[in-house]
Amino acid sequence: MRRREFIVGFGVAGVWPLSARAQRGGRVRLAGLLLPFPENNAVMQANVRALREELEKLGWSEGGNIKFDERWTTDNMDLVRAAAANLVELKPDVIFSVGDRVVPVLKQLTNSIPIVALASDHVGSGFVESLARPGGNITGLSVIEFSVIGKMLEILKRMAPGISRAGIIYNPDNPVGAIYSRTFDVIAKQLAVQPIDLPVHGIGDIERAIGSLAEQPNGGFLVPPDLTISTLRAEITALAAHQGVPAIYSNRAYVLQGGLVSYGAEFGGEFFRRAASYVDRVLRGEKPADLPIQQPTKYRLDINLKAAKALGLEIPPSVLVMADEVIE
Repeated sequence: MRRREFIVGFGVAGVWPLSARAQRGGRVRLAGLLLPFPENNAVMQANVRALREELEKLGWSEGGNIKFDERWTTDNMDLVRAAAANLVELKPDVIFSVGDRVVPVLKQLTNSIPIVALASDHVGSGFVESLARPGGNITGLSVIEFSVIGKMLEILKRMAPGISRAGIIYNPDNPVGAIYSRTFDVIAKQLAVQPIDLPVHGIGDIERAIGSLAEQPNGGFLVPPDLTISTLRAEITALAAHQGVPAIYSNRAYVLQGGLVSYGAEFGGEFFRRAASYVDRVLRGEKPADLPIQQPTKYRLDINLKAAKALGLEIPPSVLVMADEVIE
């Protein structure tokens, strides 16, 4: 039985775990999925399906030898903390999680339950000891290499050569937000671009940030991966278009929403299928401490020509030929 309901206060948690544990005695495994997205997020639903389908190919059949407990919490950290605490109480065989702000919550709650986490910087955030030897109960896949920040700014400047000032819009509550900012500052100066630090918490901050860039000519901005900011991508791309500010994003979902360009790791079904291989290995007895953190293997470039035209930009052919998809 798929359990997706978020139980407020978890008043019935005492009943369900007993039955789950009883079945686990018959080699039925319990996998918790902690997902800080709305349950109606079609992209993430497809990604989770890919994870579950891959696990089935690897021999894990729901209703047979595995049960899934999915928790869709949105990015509300109170809900994330409550869901994480309840999952840990259930003592699952593995927890799969997404997001840099989710892993610290789980890390505080357990040092024994295996966790397969999709995050930005497992080492720098203190989740693991090293990429090659995580050393604890956490392993997983990185969704970005920080050198990509430089590549993103380079692409944006090639598409809009006049840019002399560029901001980085990031969430300071994200453990890697400060790393994004420091990396951007160094790279921008190397490209003769004035770096502008733009920490944001919500749409009001984002409106002010993009508005400040539009007050002077030759501005642009970059948006690295962040769960909270990505939920506002429709508003962000609309503001960029309205203010006439070129921007590059870390995910093609922004480009599909009308954004100018994106460059980042291909965070889709294939990524989640790779994660399934680690969930499988943990379920078969391997320790997260011995499973190296996997780095992104494929990056993609997506360009929206309609957005470029509206901004008065002519995309160089040398950039167009690099694109995985050009939206006209």
